[in-house]
Amino acid sequence: MKKIKAIVIVAVMTVVASWCGNAEGVPQLGKKGSHDIVFTLTKSSDSVLYMGVHFRDELIVLDSATVVQGKCEFKGKGEWPKGIYSLMRYEVNKKKKDRKLVSLTDFTIDDSQKFTIAADSTFGASKMRVTGSKANKLMYEYLGTLSEARALSKELGARIKSADSVAARRQQDSLSEAMVAYEKRMLAENGNYRFFQLVKQMSGPEVPEGVENKPVYYRTHYWDGVDLKDHSLIYTPDLFNKMNYYFYGILYHADSDTISRYTDLLMDRMEGDTVMMRYVFDFIMPRYYRSTKNIGWDAVWCYLVRNYYLKGRCPWATEGDISNKRQTAAFLEKSLIGAYGQELIMSDTTQLPSRQFSSHRMPYKYVILWFWDPDCHHCQEQTAALIELYNRLDKEGTRNFEVYAVGYEADVAKWKRYVKDHNLPFVNVGGPNVNIDYQEAYNVHGAPTMIILNADRQIIMNKTIPAASLLPFIEQYEKQHPEQKDRQPSFWQMQSPIGVR
Repeated sequence: MKKIKAIVIVAVMTVVASWCGNAEGVPQLGKKGSHDIVFTLTKSSDSVLYMGVHFRDELIVLDSATVVQGKCEFKGKGEWPKGIYSLMRYEVNKKKKDRKLVSLTDFTIDDSQKFTIAADSTFGASKMRVTGSKANKLMYEYLGTLSEARALSKELGARIKSADSVAARRQQDSLSEAMVAYEKRMLAENGNYRFFQLVKQMSGPEVPEGVENKPVYYRTHYWDGVDLKDHSLIYTPDLFNKMNYYFYGILYHADSDTISRYTDLLMDRMEGDTVMMRYVFDFIMPRYYRSTKNIGWDAVWCYLVRNYYLKGRCPWATEGDISNKRQTAAFLEKSLIGAYGQELIMSDTTQLPSRQFSSHRMPYKYVILWFWDPDCHHCQEQTAALIELYNRLDKEGTRNFEVYAVGYEADVAKWKRYVKDHNLPFVNVGGPNVNIDYQEAYNVHGAPTMIILNADRQIIMNKTIPAASLLPFIEQYEKQHPEQKDRQPSFWQMQSPIGVR
């Protein structure tokens, strides 16, 4: 079962086009020969179709052709570089009043520049009929066989749960063995074709028997066999999908240090190749910058800035880009997990200088910095949930945290009224009387924002989590950091009237 799934995932349509001309150019027609690529389509409603390549998760148009009585022909002088291309159409989204390119099917230009492909309206691989190109015929045969195997495997999987499970499991084991043998044979017999070369490259490493830590081995050797000096991979969905699975599958739950370390290993494989490095960095950087869902991912972004952009290892970056990243990293690093939180001293609802409270000097192990806005609906919901949790634990005598609730509202009267009307039991502070700019100190760029500090007032959470997740988070934190379980708040020992409620 596992092997069938792996084969099917690997066989997602591989698309690549060889590069011509400059290092960042899309495939270009050569000066010699000619090409004549014909598609005959059943029940086609399109008037124009397009030929192109994949780039990341987008499509690039190379040529267009009109559809006449179900026939679409891309014909002209010059030969296309060997590779795999895509037949595309524009689909209109009436609600959004725009249109986007979608791929109908991929095809290969390998052994021939003149061939015909007949397809029905589903563009199913098993129903493709090819004339004049063995490379396309083999490719569709391979993909069609895998598609049928996946469907049968799914059917057998459902039967395994029924009374017929023994027979179904035997069939599934037999199917798995047959598909493993089929894949090996196809790759061995057709390794001269670009499509099968890429299937082999993108299939992932096999973990040897006897390896103790298989997940570590797999992610360490994940890029083995992939020629990361081959710039043609940039125009494939496979390189994009492989990176996507690596960072958002294999490394998704890893901590920031682990992600940074494995990013370094990947970069080592392409050191000095600025084209490939830029492709990878353009993929990584936007996804780790101020990630709102994943704890610690912003630390990965800062690490890459410090160790690559600021060390001159990204020559494509302009001086302005480097300067902006330097400033942003310095800003973000103040609120990274593990950093010491900066002490806030603010006035409570009386707004009197004599009634100022510290975010740090409290007799509680944990402090929850809660930046909220009374006009924000989500803030209202989560504040209400915090109140319920706070009061329940207080009544039980088990509350080990204080909520330092900062009114993120310029209208002080509105904030004070909300605190009074809803009886907020927290340390409620706000207004203009504050010792530092808390937005800069804690990277607060909206409400609600939650920061959790431990007994040493280090940041242990810099993402907003639901009130219901607070206790499970603290329990998990203390399991991972047992030295914190019995630790007392050191700031409470400081001799200062600030912070006494």
